Amino acid sequence: MKIFNDINELRKHLEIYRTEGKTIGLVPTMGYLHKGHISLVQKSVKDNDITVLSIYVNPTQFGPTEDLDKYPKDLENDKKLAKEAGVDVIFIPTNSVMYLDNHATYVNVDNLTDNLCGKSRPTHFRGVTTIVTKLFNIVQPNGAYFGQKDAQQAIVIKKMVKDLNIPIDIIICPIVRENDGLALSSRNTYLNHEERNQATILYESLQKSKECIKNGEQSATIIKDMIKEMIEEKPSATIDYISIVNEDTLEDIDYFHGNILIALAVKIGQTRLIDNLRMEVI
Repeated sequence: MKIFNDINELRKHLEIYRTEGKTIGLVPTMGYLHKGHISLVQKSVKDNDITVLSIYVNPTQFGPTEDLDKYPKDLENDKKLAKEAGVDVIFIPTNSVMYLDNHATYVNVDNLTDNLCGKSRPTHFRGVTTIVTKLFNIVQPNGAYFGQKDAQQAIVIKKMVKDLNIPIDIIICPIVRENDGLALSSRNTYLNHEERNQATILYESLQKSKECIKNGEQSATIIKDMIKEMIEEKPSATIDYISIVNEDTLEDIDYFHGNILIALAVKIGQTRLIDNLRMEVI
């Protein structure tokens, strides 16, 4: 496993693989790897000859009051887990490598970034699409791997790639959960014992919603009210949003039909967690 901090050195190394006709998969991460990240790596290893893992806590996707400075890090463990999972190359740049002093160019995806997380984190997706575009240009992979937990991010990136004619396949992999349903996240480490127990309400409310819809409930308002009531029973929970949207447009819907996405963002204590459920309703 090779580790690079410099863009030009990484490019030279990857060009060797390309001239040999090898396929390259990219797994972009902010580090502090868990089983969710490793599932993306495993899919890339299965699909490609070479897997590149990037580890970079991107400052432009954090708001001024968010957790950039305290975002969890464990680089040595990340390297160990990456090697065990079959990663061939790790790219670990610094801020000065990724953003020059006079950096002035950003990538925006309109409309899809207005709802859900875009409402409470208005600069977030500009940072995500910019850094992902930079990583795509640096690595030039055949495919890139993202998790369904960040559902809006996945939809936005797929739209960006389509609109900008970027020749990369975007592969979205299933949410990986703990045994009790909590979606794996690097931020779960912020939760204390009681908060951790309460955090399962996100998954429980989604599963209850799925059951109700399968039993014939058609009203998005009724489902949202049910989720709200369940979550508010937890003393540590503060709701950011409960949204039910068309999965293609991310616009709010009143009644269920076609491909829908139920998306939640909830603070448990001081920790903001997200989760979602995809359904096709005939």
